[in-house]
Amino acid sequence: MTSPDPSWWRSAVVYQIYPRSFADGNNDGTGDIPGMIERLDYLRDLGVDAVWVSPWYPSPMADGGYDVADYCDIDPRFGTLADADAFLAGAHERGMRVLIDLVPNHCSIAHPAFRAAVAAGPGSAERALFHFADGRGPAGELPPNNWGSLFGGPAWERVIGPDGPEQWYLHMFAPEQPDWNWANPDVVAVFDDVIRFWFDRGVDGLRVDVADGLAKDAAYPDTPVDPATGLGIASFYPGHPWWNQPELDAIQRHWRELADGYAEHGMGERIFVCEANTKPLEALMRFVDPGRMHTTFNFDMLWCEWEAGSLRAMIDRNLIAHAAIGAPTTWVLGNHDSTRVATRYGKPETGKPFTLGGTPEAWAYRFAEYFWPQPTDIELGRRRARAAALLELALPGTTYVYQGEELGLPEVEDLPDDVLDDPSFFRTGGRIRGRDGCRVPLPWSGTTAPYGNGRDASPWLPQPDVWADLSAAAQDGDPDSTLSLYRRALAIRSTHPALGDGTLAWSDDYPGHVLYFTREPGFGCLVNLSTEPVDLPTGSRVLVASGPLSDGKVPPDTSVWLDR
Repeated sequence: MTSPDPSWWRSAVVYQIYPRSFADGNNDGTGDIPGMIERLDYLRDLGVDAVWVSPWYPSPMADGGYDVADYCDIDPRFGTLADADAFLAGAHERGMRVLIDLVPNHCSIAHPAFRAAVAAGPGSAERALFHFADGRGPAGELPPNNWGSLFGGPAWERVIGPDGPEQWYLHMFAPEQPDWNWANPDVVAVFDDVIRFWFDRGVDGLRVDVADGLAKDAAYPDTPVDPATGLGIASFYPGHPWWNQPELDAIQRHWRELADGYAEHGMGERIFVCEANTKPLEALMRFVDPGRMHTTFNFDMLWCEWEAGSLRAMIDRNLIAHAAIGAPTTWVLGNHDSTRVATRYGKPETGKPFTLGGTPEAWAYRFAEYFWPQPTDIELGRRRARAAALLELALPGTTYVYQGEELGLPEVEDLPDDVLDDPSFFRTGGRIRGRDGCRVPLPWSGTTAPYGNGRDASPWLPQPDVWADLSAAAQDGDPDSTLSLYRRALAIRSTHPALGDGTLAWSDDYPGHVLYFTREPGFGCLVNLSTEPVDLPTGSRVLVASGPLSDGKVPPDTSVWLDR
């Protein structure tokens, strides 16, 4: 059973499930909740504290499930509400909590409320739930402003009514994803009901998608032109008319009151974690002010280059900022939107440099676009990914692990164009390759596809032949495998009194390309990012290492946990 600790979220290791690709229980080529239930023992044995499930709602799948047609049901491809209840119960019985996605910025064009809005016509109460506006030009033939979509193309789509073209509606992402109007109290009420529906069913928390983008400037001002697209800039910059608007404070405080009410009535802790790319860091910290959200994702580790100075500056700036307001930080190496870690760290350029006072503001959104053109040294990348995993798990706060990271899976960089599904690929004419490469279904067992992800049905995205050696079954009995590394590290983390929430202290006993910090009582973590082996600290005993050590020395691109 789950522990009664109300602050579990300050130290948790959370495993992300992308349901479509995790485990296929009914052999139709698509992952589902019965498959997730079958793998609950795997997750328990891995040693995670909680599971975050990406959208499992009914959806036309225009954006991998983030185009929601019904927030209070389960997509038939994934199962039923009864299956979801069984998954919740099974996770709780094994001591794991469950978070699910809340997608409040936008829904699907198939959502009944949007269909009603289109049918009701201009000026209706139904349209006031969304952002409808008249177009510019003599016949309204131009979009209301120059805003560009994050998936490419304009952020406005024109409605074709019975009498021809009329108003336009806003979509920050794909045209199939109309944005809700959070200035309308009726939208607030819709999502109050959604939040209570899932909290009442026993969901322990909600990961809020696009948490920094809900409120829009109602004047719809033009933004500066993006030279790459000729449209208004869509990615974050201070003062952008749809990112980090002041109205977010009231929205988030209201949600926190809803969540706190469950604990106050003895129903258990309910939490929120925000997905936000707000900058500077001090602005993002307002999301976790007392009375707002519990935690917010910290994507700096995902952006940061594999270099000691940048990593230390990135870690320090986040720990300092979070400690100032009493919030735990979160560490994210990968997710369903980013190039897999083993591939990213095998590129000639592994990320961007950080300084203690800043972050690369311009590198704001397009994860996949950056990495695709570069060659990959996968052995180097996997060695670094293993070292990064130990670094991440040793840091104070909460850690998120994307499915397959524990297997060391690489990005699938050679998917044929005709199987790609990501809307960004189509809306940019292939300029952005998209996120499908990190969403290929997991290999569980066997030597040929589908590698135990179902019995014999072809997965919705093809798996590479080289995955036979990376399956969970192939790694299960190998003490040197990435799966065994994660299991050992998570077992130590769950019992070591120094790990989880807390603080760290840096040691400067090593040269500039080595990170070494301690945590009390009696824990040390050394990460060698230099090109030469380095000695272990004197008087220390190795608890776990990301790779083999030689004659008491730590090779390059290797991390070690130490008992001091």
